[in-house]
Amino acid sequence: MNRPATRPLPKQFRFEQAKSPQVVVNFNGGLVTSDAGLNLIAEIDRKLQITSQFAQCFQDYRKPYRIDHSIENLIRQRIYGLVMGYEDLNDHEELRHDPMFALALGKRIGVQDEPAILAGKSTLNRLEHCPEDVEQGADSRYHKIGHSSAEIESLFVNIFLKSYSKEPRKIILDLDVTDDLVHGNQEQVFFNTYYGGYCYAPLYIFCGKHLLAAKLRPSNVDPAFGALEELQRVIKQIRQHWQNVEILVRGDSAYSRDDIRTWCELQTGVDYVFGLARNSRLIQMATATQNRALLEFEQKLSTVTSFLETLFKPDEKISELACDLIDNSIWHKSLDYHPDFSPHLEWRSNE
Repeated sequence: MNRPATRPLPKQFRFEQAKSPQVVVNFNGGLVTSDAGLNLIAEIDRKLQITSQFAQCFQDYRKPYRIDHSIENLIRQRIYGLVMGYEDLNDHEELRHDPMFALALGKRIGVQDEPAILAGKSTLNRLEHCPEDVEQGADSRYHKIGHSSAEIESLFVNIFLKSYSKEPRKIILDLDVTDDLVHGNQEQVFFNTYYGGYCYAPLYIFCGKHLLAAKLRPSNVDPAFGALEELQRVIKQIRQHWQNVEILVRGDSAYSRDDIRTWCELQTGVDYVFGLARNSRLIQMATATQNRALLEFEQKLSTVTSFLETLFKPDEKISELACDLIDNSIWHKSLDYHPDFSPHLEWRSNE
């Protein structure tokens, strides 16, 4: 966002170029914004009522006659800021003057000498920063805005369920973790060697593009920490609406845990596919199959390379071109690795 400059500026500049029309630049544009796309986001939100539903998960203990910004508007302003790439609360000291944010929240704009009409960083801080170990509610001096964590968690799944006009035959739930890098002295922050920085390691559950669960965690915990509890909660809520849908739980080797697999096997209509980290025993058991896949690939590569050498001058790029023209060699093998777990391995060779 660009605000009007306070220092005097020349009214206009002229650029003279031979055989060209006259070009004049002035500074009479007034208050301008680079966030015009927010209007489309706000329109979609009004139709889907996402922020309105989210606001119902909060409790407002403030005195009505002292309120300038409703819970719903505070939530909208904060979420719209995140959507437009403004992560810090400090950004809202400027965004509170932005005309597009005002329009998105249904405020008036263009009134001469009108003070800031949106919430600043301090007001928004009261919305999202509320430690669990302090007094909250009507009797609290500082924290008069509360929230229900259970209702917020359920909202993500409810939005997903409402996106379907009828019960689907099958859905896939993906478990995943990523890094949330920090740049300060936040609580429970640790250095994670895998991600190469100080970060959190939130747990996510997705179904396609829908986010069903997001759990903030420190980065020094096991990637599967809390995954079973979140999976149980999400599937229970889904089953309350869809009794017959087939559910496939999917994840990499980080979620191949006995408790998760055992729970899935005890559920009706729940299957799972988890990756399995390589180890010396598995490699030994699958070496023969892997070699056969590699041999098949090399034979196809040799045939195509020989043909291309009859058409083009032989060089190092011929082999690279041949690799792009042939399919990978894929061989499957089932083997018994553990008494209660028989993985299906797939070997690909594209060397």
